[in-house]
Amino acid sequence: MSFQLHLDESDLLRCRFALSPLGETQAAVRVLDRPDRHGYHLPWLRLIREAATGLDLRPLWLLMPRSGHSPDFFSPPPPGPVPSFEEEIAGVRSLDPELARQDLALALANRPEVLRSPAGRAMLADPARALRDLADLLERAWRTLIEPHWPRLRALLEADIAYHSRRLAEVGFERLLGELSPQLSWSESTLTIVGIQGRHSRVLGGQGLVLIPSVFCWPDAVSGYEPPWQPAIVYPARGIGGLWTRSADRTPKALARLLGRGRAEILCALDEPAGTSALAERLGLALSSVSEHLSVLRAAGLLTSRRYGHQVLYERTPLGIALAAPDTPGA
Repeated sequence: MSFQLHLDESDLLRCRFALSPLGETQAAVRVLDRPDRHGYHLPWLRLIREAATGLDLRPLWLLMPRSGHSPDFFSPPPPGPVPSFEEEIAGVRSLDPELARQDLALALANRPEVLRSPAGRAMLADPARALRDLADLLERAWRTLIEPHWPRLRALLEADIAYHSRRLAEVGFERLLGELSPQLSWSESTLTIVGIQGRHSRVLGGQGLVLIPSVFCWPDAVSGYEPPWQPAIVYPARGIGGLWTRSADRTPKALARLLGRGRAEILCALDEPAGTSALAERLGLALSSVSEHLSVLRAAGLLTSRRYGHQVLYERTPLGIALAAPDTPGA
């Protein structure tokens, strides 16, 4: 089973990366209904357990089959590189109810028992109300499940984009796709995504392609956006294994003695490039302290920095990588 996207030269010129806080929200909602995916996100599940008990997510889950179509308006491709949740949910609320009805019908076709239920019939009979209610529920899910942790999530997603943007320059589009996910391959101007139920094909026709990293889709790459949505691929972000781990828990003792605990923790936290605010939030340190430590580490040749959008991202140099290696036995 596969999904194929056919690109021409104009599409390649319009390929771009983007973040989607709304996309992460709907993906997180999906994870809560998938016990088989809980093992990938246990630290997050522990953090949100109490708050999540007050959310009734069943109306969203009805439209999230294990395989097949979910409404594209749950997480439409973001209009810009780093939209806010407010911008994205406003776009959902402004959707034409008839387009929403068509999208809902596609999703409900995968679950005939829901389509025949009072809830399913009500959605199709009054798509404007369904759209409003579902958008309200997605917003509550954002406030409860994602927003409190968004600085950490955003830092990882931005670091993923920075890394893969550099890889695109180094190895080109064809090789980059295979690095984004083993489900992706490129041949004769066709991008193939395996592991998706059914066989689908879409000619992009100059619309270009949006590449969206995600924490909560891991380990899958997903696509399937129908017209009029811009084609997009959501792929698993790098580095989620250490997303919820405090760097202090894995800072080599010898390095802490050499650099001081604060600087050593910052150096070890940079498994992926990150900015000052993300590091401060992750480590529980003051912004001023993190900024000072970063300046010292960069001056010592342990870090490099580069601007990405509105912020400066820091990453380790080869010397910094060597110093941040785990303690050897007996250290």
